[in-house]
Order: sequence, then structure tokens, then C-alpha cells
Amino acid sequence: MIEAVGLTKRYGDRLAVDHLTFTVKPGQVTGFLGPNGAGKSTTMRMILGLDAPSSGTVTVNGRPFVELDNPLREVGALLDAKAIHGGRSAYHHLLALAQSNNLPRRRVDQVLELVGLTEVARKRAKGFSLGMGQRLGIAAALLGDPKILIFDEPVNGLDPEGILWIRNLMKALAAEGRTVFVSSHLMSEMENTADHLLVIGRGRMIADCTVQEFIDANSELAVRVRTPEPTRLAELVTGAGGRAVPDGEGTLLVTELATDRIGDLAFDNGVRLHELSPLQASLEQAFMELTRDSVEYHAAVPAAGQEDRA
Repeated sequence: MIEAVGLTKRYGDRLAVDHLTFTVKPGQVTGFLGPNGAGKSTTMRMILGLDAPSSGTVTVNGRPFVELDNPLREVGALLDAKAIHGGRSAYHHLLALAQSNNLPRRRVDQVLELVGLTEVARKRAKGFSLGMGQRLGIAAALLGDPKILIFDEPVNGLDPEGILWIRNLMKALAAEGRTVFVSSHLMSEMENTADHLLVIGRGRMIADCTVQEFIDANSELAVRVRTPEPTRLAELVTGAGGRAVPDGEGTLLVTELATDRIGDLAFDNGVRLHELSPLQASLEQAFMELTRDSVEYHAAVPAAGQEDRA
């Protein structure tokens, strides 16, 4: 378990993390989301003792990370897959980590097989692709068979097969009762992987809930209705306090009315329906809605056809 209480970090006049209080529980995948500059990486570094908090505390299994006797046996982390000695082979990179934490040599072969790097185990890491380097970083995180795992952008550089593999791996680790804490900008992956979400913006906590609760709270329920009488149904919906806008020939997009209510209106007034489909907002849509005022960097969109005058 990871617990933070009033966790705060300042860099001069800049407040990077602002009094965060949260708990990352075992047995589930907890997604850590936020726009660029929100404070995610700083928070992860404080969990791992790489940065000291300006105030507040953060513990893993009840103790600060720096007080752990055998850190790799308790916490595995992937923060930067490039943080390896390029002149070493994958095998010797992991072996050095294992020996520094009194882990058996056989564990190196086990994690290399787990991440699919057995065939390139003796090749130098500097020749690895981005995806291979990512797999090596994940192997290092798993080396001590820890109960707590922290991943920052774990699918970066992975191909579709690799993305499916890490998704299933994180779910399996959580199912074993481990604490899995993962930061990612890929909303589709978080929607498919995470059970719980922590969302921060400008260093502050703005959501701490399940994925479904997050989507429900930050998106508007919409229903697609297809009927041979769209004009009449639109009038009925409006009269009942809803909103209906055309969404193609014979199709309406209805908001502010529940699906059952729309169906009852149509039935009671003899309007035939060919489709009545509730539309589930995506995690990405809900995230964009919640964090639009917390984005630190806004890129300008050039006008169509604008020439580059640089």
C-alpha cells in the first residue's frame, strides 16, 4: 500500500505538488492521470525517495522508501526505461541489480523470460529498440518479486502485442493482491486496465474514484434515437425537458432525458423507434472535460492552408 498525507513539493516559487492526500490500495490497478506539468512524475519520485517532500509524508507499507532494508523486494519501479548502462547486456544489467539486493541469479532468467527478452539477453542494451528497452525496465521492476509496482508510461514504445501483454500483466499482478500504480497519457489503455483513478491538475487532487464513477461524473449522458418521425419525436423530447439535435438522417442525439423516458414518450405517442442506444462517454472525453482548466501548455492550432513562413 502507498499512502500520502499532505504531500507537497516546491521548486523555488513553483508549487509542483500541492498537499496531495491519497491511498493506493492492493488488489487493484490504480491509474495516475493528469496533464503535462500536473506533478505526476514529481509525486512518483517522492514515493521512491528520489525527491524529498517540502512538507507532508508518503510511505510504502507504512515506511518511507529510504528506510526499506531491501527495496527491490518491496517496491519495483519503472520511471525511465533509458536509465541503463548501454554497454551492458540485458542479462548483466539485471544481474548487477540482483546482486546489489541479494537476489538469486536464477531470478534474472525468470524475469527475462517473463518479458520476452530471453533470446536477446546477452546483447548490449544500447542496441535495443524503444520497446525492448521498455521490456527490460519492466523486468528490472519485477526482479525482486515486489508487492508494490510503480510504472510510469509502461506501454511507451510497445507494439500492439506488447501493449496487450503489459495490460494483462498489470491486471494479473493486481489479482495476486499486489499494489499496482501506473501513470499513462493513453486514456484508452487506462480505461481498459485501471480499476481506480487518481487525477491531478496543477499539483492538486481533482478526482479519486473508480473509472466508471469518473466517467459518469464528468460526461453527459446521451442517447442515439433513430425513428421515421424525428421531427415529432424532437418536439416530444423538448416538451419533456430534454434536448434533441439531428445526428444524421432520421437520427437524433438526445440529452437530459434517460433512455427509459425517451422510450416511454415514443410509445405513449405512437412514434416508432428503430434504434434507442445510450452512448457511453470514453475516459478520454471525461478526462478532457475535467482537466481543461488545468492544462499548463496550450498549443496553437494553425489555420488550414497556412504556409510556414519560418
